[in-house]
Amino acid sequence: QVQVVESGGGLVQAGGSLRLSCTAPGLTFVNYAMGWFRQAPGKEREGVSCISWTGGSTYYADSMKGRFTISRDNAKKTLYLQMNSLKPEDTAMYYCAVDNYPFSAACGPNYSGPMNGAGFGYWGQGTQVTVSS
Repeated sequence: QVQVVESGGGLVQAGGSLRLSCTAPGLTFVNYAMGWFRQAPGKEREGVSCISWTGGSTYYADSMKGRFTISRDNAKKTLYLQMNSLKPEDTAMYYCAVDNYPFSAACGPNYSGPMNGAGFGYWGQGTQVTVSS
């Protein structure tokens, strides 16, 4: 059983920053594309960003471009999401997810989105991000 664990959420004022982290003990981390999703109360889950298994390609949903940065440290087996210029509408539960298959083309150079949750097989419990106005 693969465990996915997020951390780093919290309460921040609008314009502030947070960095989310995600680890997946028991997974050959370096072989999998990984991503972040979020879900606000009363809204559907949406893809935020993802990164290829090589780390060479990234994808961002339009509303996150220029504000969020996804990265991975394969040596530390950790995925990050740096979130800057946060807005109240960024308030949501943020979930880390791992691609269904190793060495896939997910989030690669030809990936155009939107992110599909069905393509990710392992999920964390989520970390809450709340942005106050």
